[in-house]
Amino acid sequence: MELILKDITFTGDILNQIKIAVANERTTVKDLIAARVEAEVEAYNNKLPEYFNGLIQPTNAEKTLNGFKLRDRKQKIDIEKQVLIAYDAFQKNGYFILIDDQQADDLEQEVLVNKSTEINFVKLTQLVGG
Repeated sequence: MELILKDITFTGDILNQIKIAVANERTTVKDLIAARVEAEVEAYNNKLPEYFNGLIQPTNAEKTLNGFKLRDRKQKIDIEKQVLIAYDAFQKNGYFILIDDQQADDLEQEVLVNKSTEINFVKLTQLVGG
């Protein structure tokens, strides 16, 4: 099943959207974060565009108005490192996740999802990763 994840502001403005695939209706917050980061990094690594638009700022990248610009455009981003940093950022309240308007509290929290489930990520601080 495919889900659409959105990055939103506190006022509800949509900044970014990404589609992810989930294997089961019953998943965890941890799995949602991992699927999101993996999809973003794979999309970037496959095309190596000028800017990376993702949840976590890669190492050796600077924040710009158009996203994160890597100093070396040929450098691929390490998926596993980005996922671990995204978990850590969630636990340190670097961003929070709203699932059908309910805030997710824990990485291991189980979530029942379907195609109409609304999942929003709200960034609170500048996130730096790998």
